Amino acid sequence: MRPAILFPLFAPITSLPGLGPKLGKLAERLAGPHVVDLLWHKPSGVLDRLAVGSIAEAPEGRIVTLTVRVDAHVPAVMPGRPYRVRCTDHTGLMDLVFFHIKGDWLVKKLPEGQRIVVSGKAERFNGQLQIVHPDYYGPADDLAGGSSAMPSGSAVEPVYPLTGGLNPKPLRTAIEGALQRAPQLPEWQDPAWLQRTGWPDWHSAISRLHHPESTGDVQLDAPHRQRLAYDELLANQLALALVRWHQRRLTGREIRGDGHLRAQVAAALPYRLTGAQERSLAEIDRDMAAPERMLRLLQGDVGSGKTIVALMAMLTAVESGAQAALMAPTEILARQHAESLSPLCAAAGITLAVLTGRDKGKARAALLERLAAGEIHILVGTHALFQDEVAFRDLALAVIDEQHKFGVHQRLQLAAKGRGVDTLVMTATPIPRTLTLTAYGDMDVSRLDEKPPGRQPVRTVVMSADRLEEVVAGLPRAIAGGQRIYWVCPLVEESEQVDLAAATLRHATLHERLSDRVGLIHGKMKGPEKDAVMAAFAEGRLDVLVATTVIEVGVNVPEATIMVIEHAERFGLAQLHQLRGRVGRGAGASTCLLLWSQPLGETARERLQVMKETEDGFLIAEKDLELRGAGEVLGTRQSGLPEFRLADLAQHGDLLATARDDARLIIERDPELDSPRGQALRVLLYLFERDAAVKYLRSG
Repeated sequence: MRPAILFPLFAPITSLPGLGPKLGKLAERLAGPHVVDLLWHKPSGVLDRLAVGSIAEAPEGRIVTLTVRVDAHVPAVMPGRPYRVRCTDHTGLMDLVFFHIKGDWLVKKLPEGQRIVVSGKAERFNGQLQIVHPDYYGPADDLAGGSSAMPSGSAVEPVYPLTGGLNPKPLRTAIEGALQRAPQLPEWQDPAWLQRTGWPDWHSAISRLHHPESTGDVQLDAPHRQRLAYDELLANQLALALVRWHQRRLTGREIRGDGHLRAQVAAALPYRLTGAQERSLAEIDRDMAAPERMLRLLQGDVGSGKTIVALMAMLTAVESGAQAALMAPTEILARQHAESLSPLCAAAGITLAVLTGRDKGKARAALLERLAAGEIHILVGTHALFQDEVAFRDLALAVIDEQHKFGVHQRLQLAAKGRGVDTLVMTATPIPRTLTLTAYGDMDVSRLDEKPPGRQPVRTVVMSADRLEEVVAGLPRAIAGGQRIYWVCPLVEESEQVDLAAATLRHATLHERLSDRVGLIHGKMKGPEKDAVMAAFAEGRLDVLVATTVIEVGVNVPEATIMVIEHAERFGLAQLHQLRGRVGRGAGASTCLLLWSQPLGETARERLQVMKETEDGFLIAEKDLELRGAGEVLGTRQSGLPEFRLADLAQHGDLLATARDDARLIIERDPELDSPRGQALRVLLYLFERDAAVKYLRSG
């Protein structure tokens, strides 16, 4: 249960002042559904209002704050003309100018004779100072005491990211309302650590975030910003540490093989395993043989040979008399894994089957029967493996490919299909070390950082889209030389229709030049259609495959040696690297052409330069984090990576390492979070909506 102290912060955002039903919807889209989401909505900068002593001193073109007296109201003489409020001080006069004023509410708001503080952009009209539609105006006495419109009469005002239809004023009012609901929370940070850093308490920090006193207050290294970032990182690391601690307490089983199946598969391989593969296998074997459950991440760059490592691990489970499962995010990938592993399994005399959402009827029922009887040793599949009727005789190892496409709960769902199931998760997206900590801090990590022998380097060429015709003209020559070509059109996230149009158009123009040897594949196609096109390309019945990014992950056609990426400037580095990894998989020399279009921003230019200079996925991942920030690195919001609102991993990486150590220490000393600090840490977990971890606690 969420602690009662946090109830005000988890009230609907629409309950805040300044937001009616319509603006509430916009604020929800901007920040999130709860009051607390507005507290996490950080200012992107500050507006420095010049406090001016008198009307005569007000500089034109600056945003100024003045104390003046209301002298007279001059209503509009005809429609479309402005309504003026004449104001004076000891140095002269100025007008406050309003358009479309109806009724007498302004007379009530600004009664004649009252001293007011007014703020807005100073302009001159016919030589006289005026402020058109001031940002703020109100009694001077109110503002001296600090009103919701203009906090503490401060000259420095936060500027927030906005969304269409939501203006700064109601947003500001709502944020002030959220701050008023923010309770004084128990201190969850270690007192000695707080003293050493000189950070404020949580309440002061969140208050300062929204009431900056200078430009320095919105910088990432400001003490209150660091405090809030660390709170968020600690919540993340503590949640992962709790999941891990729980995992360790679950009884596992010791799985050891005698190596006879592995020896048969090794003999059937046309190459020897790399040092990195041998090292990772040794780590996996050690985990599987231990009495605790294994939870290990196998990170490998494109083409580093993760699948073979996974197969060897699955063979250990089969050698021990149990079964293994391999789950992939898409049908194309699941079937591809099955195709590449089947001959090796056949060489070792074991049965591998594949199960996807497409399998129906009698064939499916027969497969499930054989699985339950233990006749199928390794099952490869998609989400279909989660279904209730999928029952194993004895599942001992679950391998999950492209982990970032699945959530933690799905990982646990598959593990629940056996007793003491070991879990190996794999990703071909090299992840920077800081992100590995935030997303996979509950796992041990093995890295495949060598390429198998025989993998060719890919030549990367960056060129302007102006030379598109030249590229198209060169295709027949490449095809005549036996090469196959991927042609990728960008994904414009806002509209799948646009992507489809781009890919369809490119397919049509290439089809005109190269006849029926050009195929098209995109996300809107049904599974069987996609598979048929992929098969035609893999078997050489098609020479060119035009695609949106559906081919990004794991597709394996060794004969494909040319990758053309249109609008390469729109892709993230990790995505470009994944796409490039589709070529260079066979014996032939391969080329990747990155075609860019104007306007080419500085970040995009740097990205393309990195692609040209290196093929090292781990290096590329670090650079990607630096260029784009953590929220974007895997190219999708659904990447399984936690989304940080206050921490910036590129800037706060050192804080993350400290948070990890702190979380580990907390779990060692107080795993049930029973101590006074432990109770405060429970509040922290709920505050950052890491509640899922709390269920691992006895009383949580």
